[in-house]
Amino acid sequence: MKPMVRFRVDFTAACSLGPGKIDLLESIQRTGSLRQAAQALGMSYRRAWLLLDGLNRSFTQPASTASIGGQGGGGVTLTPFGLEIIRSYRAAAQAIESAAQQELESIASKAVAAVQGEAPSARRKRLARSAAGAPEHE
Repeated sequence: MKPMVRFRVDFTAACSLGPGKIDLLESIQRTGSLRQAAQALGMSYRRAWLLLDGLNRSFTQPASTASIGGQGGGGVTLTPFGLEIIRSYRAAAQAIESAAQQELESIASKAVAAVQGEAPSARRKRLARSAAGAPEHE
């Protein structure tokens, strides 16, 4: 199994991009609908709406535009800036993944598949961070 790199970019305290928002934008691009995009990702409509609204408010240009329902139904369309967000993030992700694989190649083969006594499907718990971003101390 090759190492997988997931990253998030914090442009400002109020503006960040990560894999969840990018996946949502790509799903909107495929479906043309926020509800269908959320459903395809196993995400609640409310969560998807909050992510998209936050993304649209995080930059000086919106990532999407919405049309109100009617006979043909409403929908969501990505703006040229929304498409640029996807392209830029995916290009950076590919470069980062390539650099990480090259740099970590010597230790990747030493990674264990599962911790002894732990179910293989057990999800990893994320470490908590304080407001300043430093690890919390007990």
